[in-house]
Amino acid sequence: MMELYLAQLPENERLILAGDHTAWERLYAETLSGRSYQHQPTPIPGRRPVTIGYGYSTLAVIPERHSSWALPLLHERITDQKPILKGSQQLRTVCQRLKTRPLTLWDSEYGCALFLKETIDLPADKIFRLRGNLCLEGPTQPYRGRGPYPKHGMKFYFKDPATWWTPDVLIETNDPDFGLVIIRLWKGLRFRQAPDCRMQVAQIERPQAPGTRRKPRILWIGATGETLPENWWSFYAQRYPIDHWNRFAKGRLHWTLPSPATPEQSDRWSDLMPLITWELWLARSIVADKPLPWQKPQANLSPGRVCLGLEAILSRIGTPACVPKPRGYSPGWPKGKPRKPRERFDLIRSEQWKRIRERRRAKKSQMAA
Repeated sequence: MMELYLAQLPENERLILAGDHTAWERLYAETLSGRSYQHQPTPIPGRRPVTIGYGYSTLAVIPERHSSWALPLLHERITDQKPILKGSQQLRTVCQRLKTRPLTLWDSEYGCALFLKETIDLPADKIFRLRGNLCLEGPTQPYRGRGPYPKHGMKFYFKDPATWWTPDVLIETNDPDFGLVIIRLWKGLRFRQAPDCRMQVAQIERPQAPGTRRKPRILWIGATGETLPENWWSFYAQRYPIDHWNRFAKGRLHWTLPSPATPEQSDRWSDLMPLITWELWLARSIVADKPLPWQKPQANLSPGRVCLGLEAILSRIGTPACVPKPRGYSPGWPKGKPRKPRERFDLIRSEQWKRIRERRRAKKSQMAA
C-alpha cells in the first residue's frame, strides 16, 4: 500500500507521517496474557486516565490537509511497555523503505530526550509538541579559564519568562483558522539528557483562546531535522487525523468490540484495521455520497461517509463465501474428558511502578516500627 501511495504522490509534495498510540481496554480479561496499565483519556473530572489492557502503536500517512483521513502503515501491539521505543522502532522500519525524507508529527509524550536519542540517526524530520512545564538548556556556557569545561547551558524554563532570552524569530500574523497568532522561535535548545540533539522551539500564543486544556492559549512545539519547512510550526495541526482514526477504528470499524482469548488473536484482528482503511481510501473516488437525512452532502468524503456509500458496491460485487448451512446441534463437551479452568495471568507492571511500590512498603515498615 505504501508503494502504491508513493507512486501517486506528486514530486513537489512532502510525505507526512504521524505517530501515536492508543489502548485496547480489557479490564476483566484475567485469562488474557500480556495485559498492563495503559494511558486512556477520560472526560470525567478527577478520574485518573488509566485503564487495563493492550497498547497499540500506529504510524500513519496523512494524505491531505484539513481532512480526517489517516492511512496506517504499521499498527502493532506494544510489548515492551514503552510506547516511545515502539514508535521509534516503527519509524526506523518505515524510513528504511522510503526513498524520500518524510516529515513526522508526534504528540507531547514523544517530545522527550529518549525519543530524540532513539531517532537521531534516522533520515526524517520530526515535529513534536512539548509539555508546558519543561526546562531546557541553551547553548553551552563559555569556558571561564578554571575547572572543567562546561557541559550544560543556560536554563530555559517554559513557565518562567525571566529565563527566556530574545527570540531568534518573532512573527505576528492573522491565521484564517485561529485568528491572531504570535510566534516566538528559539534555536539551539536541547534536553539535559540529550545534549547532542539540538532542536528549534516555537511558542505559539493565541491571545483570544479561552485557555482551556482543549484550546490552550500557549502551545510549545519543538522540531529537529535538516530539511524543515520555513513555517514548520503550522504543520503540527496535521497530526490530529491519527486521533480521528483511533476513534474511527474503535467506533465504526469495531476494532475493540470482540474479546479475543489470546494476544495472537488480538494481533490478527488488529491487522485488518489498516487494510480496511486503505480499501476505503481507494474506494473514495468511486463511491457515491449517501448522507443520512440529518447530514449535509460532502464533496470530499470522510471515512465514515465512504462506509455508508460502500454498501452499494459490495452488494454488486458479492462475496466468495458460501451460504451457511445448518449442521444440527453441537455435540458438546465429550464425556469423560477432564476439564480444568483457564490459566490466570498477572498484570505486567513497569519497573518504575515496582520501585514506587518498594518505597511505599519501606515507608510503611518504618512507620510501623
